[in-house]
Amino acid sequence: MKDASRSKKSELYEHLKSAVLTLVLNPGEDLDEVSLSEEFNLSRTPLREVFRQLAGEGFVELRENRGARVSALTYTTLRDFFLAAPMIYGAILQLAATNAKPDQIKSLKLAQDTFKATLRSGSAADRAMANNKFHEITGEMADNVYLLPSFKRLLIDHARIGMTFYRPQDQLMADKLSEASSQHDAIIAAIETCDEAAAAQLAIDHWNLSRGQIEQYVTPAALDVPMGSMARKTSA
Repeated sequence: MKDASRSKKSELYEHLKSAVLTLVLNPGEDLDEVSLSEEFNLSRTPLREVFRQLAGEGFVELRENRGARVSALTYTTLRDFFLAAPMIYGAILQLAATNAKPDQIKSLKLAQDTFKATLRSGSAADRAMANNKFHEITGEMADNVYLLPSFKRLLIDHARIGMTFYRPQDQLMADKLSEASSQHDAIIAAIETCDEAAAAQLAIDHWNLSRGQIEQYVTPAALDVPMGSMARKTSA
């Protein structure tokens, strides 16, 4: 019984994670405990345990007396995302180039193979999930207790606000996806050769590529932040 319950909880976790990342569940959408409990044959207690896990990782928000909802995407969220993303991506890839283990590099190559396959025949959701998996592995490689939670939270919103990137509407967007795949290959090479400088530059290049696509749909005003710096207000 315990194994069956654990399996159902794991299934629910993966279902909700995927639904949030691929916008099957929209930002701010309430989670229906009754329907999820029936669909996954789970009582309220294990269901809420899954909600708490997802809340701790940034996928959902828990509200007292109002239930759980998908984490919102607000102007403040987007502003913080654009400010933090280049710095965190850079730190993660530099540390990955230093700390990656052989089995992790093998996993990264397999994730890249999957990503390439989704470019040939997968859906936008398939591409988003494959890309997310690739970057999750680089976070594991970095192996930093302070950076990893922030990086995982960043990946949630990157997947959500970048979903348009995985629905190429013209040849230019298709070419950008192909370029992103080539950058993945270069990232693997930099990590495999422990080349921190190359990894840092690739973080900049990869961020700039995805940022250009994201900004076609989401454009916070006056946010042009170089890698590793943050504009601060000065008193008059």
